[in-house]
Amino acid sequence: MNQTSKRKIEQLRICAEQDVDVNDSGFADVRLLHVALPELDKEEITLQTEFLGFTFNFPIMIASMTGGHPETKRINEILAAAAQTLGVGIGVGSQRAALEGTDQEDSFRVVRDIAPDSFIYANLGVPQLKEYGVAGVERVIEMIDANAIAIHLNFLQEAIQPEGNVDARGCLAAIKEVCATIKKPVIVKETGAGISYAVAKKLHDLGVAAIDVGGFGGTSLAAAEIYRAQAEQDVLGEHLGHLFGWDWGIPTVESIVECNAIPFPIPIIATGGIRTGLDVAKSIALGADLCSAALPFLKPALTRGSADGVVAKIREMGEELKVAMFLTGCRSPAALKEAEVVVTGKTHEIMEQRNLMERVKRRKKTI
Repeated sequence: MNQTSKRKIEQLRICAEQDVDVNDSGFADVRLLHVALPELDKEEITLQTEFLGFTFNFPIMIASMTGGHPETKRINEILAAAAQTLGVGIGVGSQRAALEGTDQEDSFRVVRDIAPDSFIYANLGVPQLKEYGVAGVERVIEMIDANAIAIHLNFLQEAIQPEGNVDARGCLAAIKEVCATIKKPVIVKETGAGISYAVAKKLHDLGVAAIDVGGFGGTSLAAAEIYRAQAEQDVLGEHLGHLFGWDWGIPTVESIVECNAIPFPIPIIATGGIRTGLDVAKSIALGADLCSAALPFLKPALTRGSADGVVAKIREMGEELKVAMFLTGCRSPAALKEAEVVVTGKTHEIMEQRNLMERVKRRKKTI
């Protein structure tokens, strides 16, 4: 078993068993304006969402989580079964381990086997993109018959890991080459530290099809490195994890607005601290097209050992979202984008300092 495969199962266990959740995504500072006379029947509300030419039954995706270790195959089976049952999208974890050893491919391929009709995205880190090039991207797409490829950015985590890849040179050129060469949509996703206006604009200019903000405020993979460092008695790694894992990054709410403020529209996935349907509603009202989450679906997958718990959680979030839409007079996620929003507290202060409020007001009516 290679080092990458070993790290994958360690990270998964830590996320499931330890406290690595950061409760600072910014959603507490966002309020949807209540519409006392919504003038619609709640039963008429639809959650169907269009994204990159595909139709989802919920504006929710099961975020990329795992794969690359024999023990992860069953988890991916469960998550894929939920995606297939409900008609939602799903991503696989980083396929680096499968590029390093073909014996790990099945832990990823099982997702397409179980969810033949679902939107599935492949996943490769930008350092591996530089290492394996377009050929590596084509291989991970073919491995799972993916509908899109996500290039993930995780330099915060890499900077804390003792074995991390911290050579960030040439990433823009590598992403540009993939966008120009690969026929599938290219999604660039952060993994917990968010994406700023300037980076979002660069990604749009490179030809990226969508951005997953992967904001600060949900599961912190950097914080997860604390527990790996403790197990390895790595004092410096533990120190760096504590210093950066709990307090570094752009909160999810701010990152949605940062990406939505660029001059040219680009589809946005909101990830990072999405825990309820109300979080989904707030994200869409701020400019996201879809939301995705990992930990809320990983825990029922592990505890119940079947897709039932994951399906129940997504349905619960869907019902919460419908209530929020009913109370804002919105029949569809597209209509929710026009809902009035109040932003307060620290998030409002940051948005004012970053000159984001005026950009948002020009896009929609925002209080």
